[in-house]
Amino acid sequence: MASILAISASQSGPAHSFIVGEALKSAAARAGHTLGLKVISHLGEQGSFSDDDLAKADVAVVVADGPVDLSDLPKTLRIFESTPQAVFDDADGVLGQALAGSGEAAKAAPATKAAAPGGKPPAGMKIVAITSCPTGVAHTFMAAEALEEGAETAGYTIKVETRGSVGAQNTLTPEEIAAADLVVIAADTQVDKSRFVGKRLYSTSTKAAIHDAGKVFDTAWAEATPWGDGKAAAAGAKEETKAGSGGRSGPYKHLMTGVSFMLPFVVAGGLLIALAFAIGGLDVPSDPKLEGTLGWYLFQVGAKYAFTLMVPILAGYISFSIADRPGLAPGMVGGMISSAIGAGFLGGILAGFLAGYLTQFLAKAIKLPRTLESLKPVLILPLLSTGVIGVLMLSVLGKPMVAAMEGLTHWLQGMQGQDIALLGAILGAMMAFDLGGPVNKAAYVFGTTLLASNIKIPMAAVMAAGMVPPLGIAVACWIFRNRFSNEERDASKAAAVLGLAFITEGAIPFVARDPLRVIPACMIGAATTGALVGLMHIELAAPHGGVFVMLIPGAITNVPMYCAAIAAGAVVTALGLGIFKKPMSTQAQAATA
Repeated sequence: MASILAISASQSGPAHSFIVGEALKSAAARAGHTLGLKVISHLGEQGSFSDDDLAKADVAVVVADGPVDLSDLPKTLRIFESTPQAVFDDADGVLGQALAGSGEAAKAAPATKAAAPGGKPPAGMKIVAITSCPTGVAHTFMAAEALEEGAETAGYTIKVETRGSVGAQNTLTPEEIAAADLVVIAADTQVDKSRFVGKRLYSTSTKAAIHDAGKVFDTAWAEATPWGDGKAAAAGAKEETKAGSGGRSGPYKHLMTGVSFMLPFVVAGGLLIALAFAIGGLDVPSDPKLEGTLGWYLFQVGAKYAFTLMVPILAGYISFSIADRPGLAPGMVGGMISSAIGAGFLGGILAGFLAGYLTQFLAKAIKLPRTLESLKPVLILPLLSTGVIGVLMLSVLGKPMVAAMEGLTHWLQGMQGQDIALLGAILGAMMAFDLGGPVNKAAYVFGTTLLASNIKIPMAAVMAAGMVPPLGIAVACWIFRNRFSNEERDASKAAAVLGLAFITEGAIPFVARDPLRVIPACMIGAATTGALVGLMHIELAAPHGGVFVMLIPGAITNVPMYCAAIAAGAVVTALGLGIFKKPMSTQAQAATA
């Protein structure tokens, strides 16, 4: 007969948590085991473990679909983690696995796991990984592919979960996580790590994974720490801050998390407005005769509802990235106030960071008895943070941010001729500078957030310029064939497709081989395109999509000239590559990289 401790915590509500707990108790009784139960929900904690229970326990079974505080459990106690659904499906099987030691968390041997192993990773190492980037398109899947190829080369077993724009794919199961020797998070946005409590975890950027997956694995094996509470969690958080964005500071990653959640609202709102104008004409917002028509309804949905949520979502998820769920409400409320008073995205960004760091500070500063600790994330932190941020935005910070936003808006709207062309050239060069890195993303964020203020030329310049590097390289491979290897010429076809879809990262393999020549050529071509878009005052209503957006009436104000600007930049890039790169011998062209 075994002595089991069980913790049940379902995010679906108290009823689910109690049902799971009762299912475990029934299964334990059928097998002749004793089971002590603690149920955790937003109502607090029901049940507790005595010192005698903790001393006699053979295993702790944690059934949860979110983070759970396990600090009151002995460090030497073996912990088995499962999900509410698994218990619903087969409670007897879950207990059987727990007692057999199958799938136990890495906490089973904390003394040996805490210290990072030395030397090279063992052959046949089992790895689970997650990749994610702000837009959830290129870097997410390129990093996943690079990790899979790197693992295959090194003889490791790996499964990579991608958290892209269409949601999680190739999702990791609890059994796969439990069996893994190492967890690698290659992400530029916030990723929930609650599934990996006790596992040795290493965080890095998608860029690092793309450029050298083998090095990532070696570093991960040497530096990974068990993810959980206490010192291990602090070490993991510190590592994430340092490595999670490839050496960039935390605020960048928090901003990118906010932007990634905001993008669907920008896309939906912008395209609905464009469709409204295409169907009902330019007078659809103001002509009373058009009220009740399809165009009028589409405009209402896009402009008054989808766009209204942009700044609150941006602010809310910046705060969420910093302080997790307790930061979501104060961030969104601060963003809503910013949107309502006219402080725009500048006020939203400020509100998001203030809300996140304030909530994080309060979470550490407020000490409560263990019985009341569960009230902190759902009541105390959101209440205090939301109140403070709301009052600050309305009384102190709102007016300066409104003035700053109005100044920026008037300055951009007043740009003419050379000024707007220069801005387009700068944004274009930034898009091609690091191909999805922080400079590229800074230009992209600038363009997308201005859409909320109905300033659309910068976004048009950003997307057009972002399409140029892969397209220009493809053109160069076609015109200057002797400057590229056979492998590069074959790869240029895929790069062209990626460029048409506004995936700038399609140029990365070429840049990695010859950065000193390829990057300048791409920057010159992208700057040319950005300048032409600005000079012609072309506007874009959506922040992504490439050529596919051009098929939507009204999304781009001048499609023929927009295409011409992109083509001009691609040709300039191709000519630059033809000048900068030297002809290769026939043998070198035939050789693979």
